[in-house]
Amino acid sequence: MYGEINLWNITISDEIIQVGIRIGAIILVLMIAKFFGQRVINKLVRKAITPDKYSSPEAEQKRENTIIAIFSAILRTTIWTFGPILIIAQLGVNIGPLIAGASILGVAIGFGSQKIVQDFVSGILIIVENQYRIGDIIEVNNVVGTVENITMRQTILRDYKGRKHYVNNGQISHATNYTVDYANLILNMDIAYDADIKQVETVINEVGEKIAQDKQFKAHITEAPKFLRIQEFGANSVVVRIKGQVKPGLQWQIAGELRLRLKQAFDKNKIEIPYNQLVIHKADK
Repeated sequence: MYGEINLWNITISDEIIQVGIRIGAIILVLMIAKFFGQRVINKLVRKAITPDKYSSPEAEQKRENTIIAIFSAILRTTIWTFGPILIIAQLGVNIGPLIAGASILGVAIGFGSQKIVQDFVSGILIIVENQYRIGDIIEVNNVVGTVENITMRQTILRDYKGRKHYVNNGQISHATNYTVDYANLILNMDIAYDADIKQVETVINEVGEKIAQDKQFKAHITEAPKFLRIQEFGANSVVVRIKGQVKPGLQWQIAGELRLRLKQAFDKNKIEIPYNQLVIHKADK
């Protein structure tokens, strides 16, 4: 027989007291686990994530906060799943059927939400591995655009026409990032067959050096554009290739400026850029 305590005319058995103490201890342990778990996650993520020299501090902080939010959600889900089960067990309820039922329900939900889980896992890997960031220009699923946002389920792109694309992370099998580390500036130019290739090479290299020293572009060009080779012999022209190296995301702007300067330099040096011409012969009557 358990003893009884009479407090304010309320009879409380020793068994109820012991159950209450155990439940209180479980709640306290769960609260401590959540408190310290959250701090451990914060410290580990901040320490483990290596800053990217091409990302702004704000972008890196957002990446870290996203990863912290993911692991914090997993921690909370674990606590809220097992905590109530442990408490119910202290009340004398057989938790075996509950666990079995939860397992069956989990399997059923799992089969119905495989794509969502796949999107979620892929989203975690994209963020953790830093495959691309907000502001990068990427190509996924034949769509090229600027990354506006990355969620656990989707990557949101804005293309050059202003259209917004929502791509599920689980459907991305291949991603091309045009704005990471550096970008090659590749430009092909059509030159007339009777042009002096040595003169063409000299003019191209001079233009490349000048644009690389221009105060507007100097900080963005890591390797001056220069004549690389004769790329091919076309039907009406010789195609030469120009190559340089610039900071990511600026290759299109600098390529446009380079084309303008090359056109002006070719005109000045009488180097012909061939174009299709249509000659009409009028028959004599």
